[in-house]
Amino acid sequence: MSQDRRTHPGVWALAVTAFAIGVAEFIVVGILPSIALDLGVSLSRAGGLVGLYALALAIGTPVVVLALARWPRKPLLLVLVALFLAGNLLSALSTSYAALLAGRIVTAVAHGSFFAIGATVAARLAPRGQASRAIAVMFAGLTVAMVVGVPLGSLVGNGLGWRLPFFAVAALAAIALVVTARWVPVLPVQAAGPVGTQLAALGRPAIIAMMGITIFGFGASFTAFTFITPILTDVTGFPTHAASLLLVVFGAATLVGNMAGGRWAATLGWPLALRRMLLGLSFVLVALALALPCKAAMAPLLFMWGVLAFGMSPGFQAGMLETAQRWTPRAVDFASALNISAFNLGITLGETLGSALVACDQMVMTPWAGVVLAAMAQLPLAWLVRRSGFGTISRPAELKGSRSES
Repeated sequence: MSQDRRTHPGVWALAVTAFAIGVAEFIVVGILPSIALDLGVSLSRAGGLVGLYALALAIGTPVVVLALARWPRKPLLLVLVALFLAGNLLSALSTSYAALLAGRIVTAVAHGSFFAIGATVAARLAPRGQASRAIAVMFAGLTVAMVVGVPLGSLVGNGLGWRLPFFAVAALAAIALVVTARWVPVLPVQAAGPVGTQLAALGRPAIIAMMGITIFGFGASFTAFTFITPILTDVTGFPTHAASLLLVVFGAATLVGNMAGGRWAATLGWPLALRRMLLGLSFVLVALALALPCKAAMAPLLFMWGVLAFGMSPGFQAGMLETAQRWTPRAVDFASALNISAFNLGITLGETLGSALVACDQMVMTPWAGVVLAAMAQLPLAWLVRRSGFGTISRPAELKGSRSES
């Protein structure tokens, strides 16, 4: 591999933090009953630790990125990692639901802001034309957490106490703080427009269109994935332990998809890559809906589903960075933050549609709702390509930043 195609060590440092963030975000699902029992709250109230986390992330990320737009990137990343560490320590030491929720909200704001800013840093550290691959390496930390960190954390948390995984995440955050300080270079501060200029990005049709692509495209999987365990057990007929093993298959597929999606976006260009993956996701969800009674079909379908669902993530973020560079060059970080919010709004949209179907005793219809959302994502994608004239392989000029320290 030539020198200019190697992954910058700073990108790997970002991936370490992403791994810690992934564990922190998803671990609560696996230990929710233990938390509810220990803190003396109902399971439904404890579920707010998941929903309010996503809401805090979606709202807080653009606000924080906007407020800190003129900060140098490396010091800002270090502050966010430290804040993430503090949030997990607060969670681990909590003796009440309110304190735990406060820790989760602090963690969520640091999480979203780190990914929004980290994606632009990863793109600037990448060789020309390889921004999406660098973003994929960073996001790989998140998907590895789903495969390894979350199952292990759930096992430890349910066996030895729910606080232990939060202490472990805090330790991971400390490691991330060290490698970020060591490997992420000091980058020149990019020009950021005044608050009004950045907020104007919300009025740009191209930015809204890119957010729509992310919301519909990423949310398409969560209509069914939110209820994948009861689908596998109650509809397909798997025992609970087999359903858990199938979730590991899906988790492994997300890692494969994330890395493959970064390569596809870099070689095909993110518009074509997203168009093909959205089409592929539609076919897989149709096949899933038709094959729900068939146990033999589930493992390969879950693997293909995971590859496509998370293979689009690098393309979504690279697409927003290029769109922002084209239409709002002085609000790139803010636009990146908006897209991180869009990921979470997509999760919320998918979960809401899926929940509505489940409430009507139509759980088998959840994959079909995902097909509709995937098709809807194609519409703003087609409009944006026509409006902006994006080519097949491109890279934002502003994100070609020097790889050397300054």
